[in-house]
Amino acid sequence: MELSTMVAEASRDAEADGRPLRGGSVAWAGQPGFPPATIFPFTPPERIGIRNLLEFQALMYRPLYWLGRNGKPEVDPDLSLAELPEWSADGRTVTVRLKPWKWSNGEPICADNVMFWVNMMVVKGPRYGKYVPGYFPDNLVSYDKVDHDTVRFVFDRAYSRTWVLMNQLTLITPMPRAWDRTAVDTPANASAELADIPAVYDYLVSENGEWTSEDNEFRSGWPSSPVWSVVNGPWRLATFSSDGAVSFVPNEHYSGPNKPYLDEFRQVPVYSEEELLKQLQAGPDAPDGIQVGFLPFGLDVNLADGGTNPLQAHYRLVPQDVYCVRYTPMNFANTSVAGKIFRQAYFRQALQSCLDQDAAIRDIFSGFAHRTDGPVPALPGEPRSPAGSAIPWPFDLDRARGLLADHGWDVSSTPAVCVRPGEGPGCAGAGIEAGTRLSFSVRYVLGKPALTQLLEQLKADAAKAGIELRLQPVYGSVMVAEDHTEGGEGHVRWELNSWNGGWVFYGHPTGEMLFKTGAGSNWAEYSDPRADELIERTVLSDDPSALAEYHAYLAEQVPALWTPGFPLRLLEIAKNLRGIEPINPYGMINPENWYYVNESIDASTGETDGTVAAR
Repeated sequence: MELSTMVAEASRDAEADGRPLRGGSVAWAGQPGFPPATIFPFTPPERIGIRNLLEFQALMYRPLYWLGRNGKPEVDPDLSLAELPEWSADGRTVTVRLKPWKWSNGEPICADNVMFWVNMMVVKGPRYGKYVPGYFPDNLVSYDKVDHDTVRFVFDRAYSRTWVLMNQLTLITPMPRAWDRTAVDTPANASAELADIPAVYDYLVSENGEWTSEDNEFRSGWPSSPVWSVVNGPWRLATFSSDGAVSFVPNEHYSGPNKPYLDEFRQVPVYSEEELLKQLQAGPDAPDGIQVGFLPFGLDVNLADGGTNPLQAHYRLVPQDVYCVRYTPMNFANTSVAGKIFRQAYFRQALQSCLDQDAAIRDIFSGFAHRTDGPVPALPGEPRSPAGSAIPWPFDLDRARGLLADHGWDVSSTPAVCVRPGEGPGCAGAGIEAGTRLSFSVRYVLGKPALTQLLEQLKADAAKAGIELRLQPVYGSVMVAEDHTEGGEGHVRWELNSWNGGWVFYGHPTGEMLFKTGAGSNWAEYSDPRADELIERTVLSDDPSALAEYHAYLAEQVPALWTPGFPLRLLEIAKNLRGIEPINPYGMINPENWYYVNESIDASTGETDGTVAAR
């Protein structure tokens, strides 16, 4: 069965007749190595990520504007906290009016809540993972509270309106008055006084717990916290267990549309994808059954060559395709000779030439993947390269060896050895001494068979070009906390790093958060003046050529190793569970829309018998 046919049949199954049932519980399988790690939505670079922001925090604390509408990459005005912004004639002033919705403690969501967030960005911006120097809030001439429900922003110039709405205003997550304090019984006025921000920030971090701590015992206090229990989303946190399992229940005071059908939504920790597959094979009605899991890549699950869904007796398969660019960073901040080597474009290009993406797509990802050759992703059904751009560095081991040999490396053995050190034509580069060897550690998240296979394939091929890669599996949440904490010892020590890699865009796919000098999520500290110029053009203009030029330049420069793109998950959804499709292209989830129908599944046939099977 072709993939397109399999997905179409799954969609028809999802649309089968069935009256929505109120109640029940859904268990959602987490990603191995990545339990929720922070609840404070002013999340720092070392904890930024989809599992914290989009799959955990956003259930409770809504962003100012919600992205993704009926499966399309646009703002959903119904789910947003504010009306669509009003623009001045010159395009520099934006006025935002909030809807008359409320927090769970009865207080209105108001202009002060927005000012609170923006003030925190002004004072603590570098500690926010999506902060980019020169952009929000640095690019504001002024911002002020116009009325109890209205805020005005005046920008320093006219930017792309798409970018301002989708990449700047979506940064804002309004924070309630209940959080504006320096101790449990000491209120502050951070929504109006910048001087109050440092102490308020420190208090909220103390209530969150240390950013890099893995202490689930501390997190078990989040549900009863007088801070984190004040929510405005459709869900509130009910439990956080010592093993990392969390449960949500409906926020009975939710003001927005689409109030939950379910009684409970649970996020279940998964320790390996092999373990998850066994749970799914037992079916959604088994003890500790999973109703929404995912089919792991890289395991023998009969998907190769267009095979059928191996779990079709109980589940329908739905690829969770999102706006994502996949890559593995090389650490430009590394203080050893590795950092000096990574600053040489010829080396990055040689390493890219050692990655056989086409073989990986076929053999590891069973055809559910596509090439990544630059920083701008495409949505499902779109051409995979913007503006028809070429592939600058396809798999070519001879070319890789040639690049290294032409720049002073003896590639007759592995690891290759520097024989022409220093700067100048045909030399290895500044700070690289004679006798230096091309040998690098690759820290990567354990528990992901497909990632392991991809890196083992790269290791074997890179060795043929003279590059030695030493693979080091690490528990995912620990790895990113250690390696991505700016100023930390680990930040300047790691060499290559893969968390199953990439970035799911929440907004327009410009590159300011990933590759602009000094950006909060530019963990590898890549810096290139030409790249900065091209990124600047993408945020000023809606001209598609701006994105295409930016894409082409970084595709050529290889600021990170581009790796195959694949769905965020191959979702396996219990056949009697509805409301999950269409998939949000930004990775947001809306379990408030999910519901069971009057069907149960015959395990032997996969057919329904019409009886009630709600949990």
